[in-house]
Amino acid sequence: MLFVLRRLGFYLLAFWVSVTLNFLLPRFMPGDPVSRMFARSQSRMTPEQITQLQQLFGLDDRPLWQQYVDYLGNVFTGEMGVSISRFPTPVVEVIAGQIGWTLLLGGTALLIAVVVGNLLGILAAWRRGGFLDSMLPPVLVFVGSFPYFWLAMGALYLFGVSLGWFPLRHAFSAGTSPAWTGEFVSDVAVHLVLPAVTIVVVSVGGWMLAMRNTMIATNAEDYIVMAEAKGLRPGRIMFRYAARNAMLPAVTSFGMSLGFVVGGALLTEVVFAYPGVGYQLLAAVQGLDYPLMQGIFLTITAAVLIVNFLVDIVYVRLDPRVRVS
Repeated sequence: MLFVLRRLGFYLLAFWVSVTLNFLLPRFMPGDPVSRMFARSQSRMTPEQITQLQQLFGLDDRPLWQQYVDYLGNVFTGEMGVSISRFPTPVVEVIAGQIGWTLLLGGTALLIAVVVGNLLGILAAWRRGGFLDSMLPPVLVFVGSFPYFWLAMGALYLFGVSLGWFPLRHAFSAGTSPAWTGEFVSDVAVHLVLPAVTIVVVSVGGWMLAMRNTMIATNAEDYIVMAEAKGLRPGRIMFRYAARNAMLPAVTSFGMSLGFVVGGALLTEVVFAYPGVGYQLLAAVQGLDYPLMQGIFLTITAAVLIVNFLVDIVYVRLDPRVRVS
């Protein structure tokens, strides 16, 4: 419990620092959202309207500490302001409308990459020097060296434009209304294949190599030799003894990756015009939508910290050495 409380205190401090930086950075940048809206309106805004917008976005002439206190109160009540690029939609509604698609794409790709990569790493290390260990790692490293967007554009051209096997853009077909029906779910699944596969192909090699290296070190431990001397089946030794202990670093890596899933696969979402948080973040940057950028950055930060805290709790449960220390 003391370990968990220490970690909780650390993550709360990290969250406060991130919230403070999220407040200060836009205010130290040149220009402001109201000036951009004034330029877009071609100087048709009245001084009263400009003052109201400055108050709405928290950019009025109040002291900085007072703005900071109000900002903290808004953050902890879930009030992130109004989006500029999608005015007057609240930032919370914009993020809520996109984050589901990001979690679907990133979560599906991450789970497949973790399961397949770790399983291949376990088998390659257990049969060290075999075909799987000799041939697959160089191929996966070579494929993983390609940028996401390059592989995504190649897959889009080959399987979408040339062969016509998969749709070219968006998360579902145009004119389709979202509903929990078999037709809509299958349509979403078809649109999900290409962007998810490109992420899996690029990332599965890293998971395999990490697990392979950890498994090789674990196979040299005394308890593995003892299990073999006792005559236990190789499959039981591989999964119950070696892989179970080698999974500990993978749990940490999975937790960190799961937190960053909320940020979305920016380039992949842009190539496939997938309506996720990453695609929305690019639109916010291009439109200088500071409230939306702040909201997305804060959401990503909170997701990373929460998931890492949960991983620390799981790690205490999986590794008795942490409890003892």
